[in-house]
Amino acid sequence: QVQLVESGGGLVQAGGSLRLSCVASGRTYSMYAVGWFRQAPGKEREFVAVATWSGSSVDYADFVMARFTISKDISKNTVYLQMNKLKHEDTAVYYCGGTAQVKGVTDVRNYNYWGQGTQVTVSS
Repeated sequence: QVQLVESGGGLVQAGGSLRLSCVASGRTYSMYAVGWFRQAPGKEREFVAVATWSGSSVDYADFVMARFTISKDISKNTVYLQMNKLKHEDTAVYYCGGTAQVKGVTDVRNYNYWGQGTQVTVSS
């Protein structure tokens, strides 16, 4: 099993920045990738960014548009999501997910480990 714990959410004005953290514990070696997803009220959970756990590959959703950066510190078992130029529409609960699958790492259905989520609210 893998446990994931997110932190770093909060209230920020439009144009501001936040850095989310996701600390992994347990059988982290079983993960191929760690992704960030978000879910706004009344909407489905959607892909934001992903990084391979042991490699250097990353991928982003189109709407990120170079505003967000995913990174990791393996020595701390932590994955970060730096979010800049935040917009009101970025308001959502942000989740960290872990998957052992090599393909489909942007698909929420392929993730079997999830954190509890952290709320990000961007005021306009």
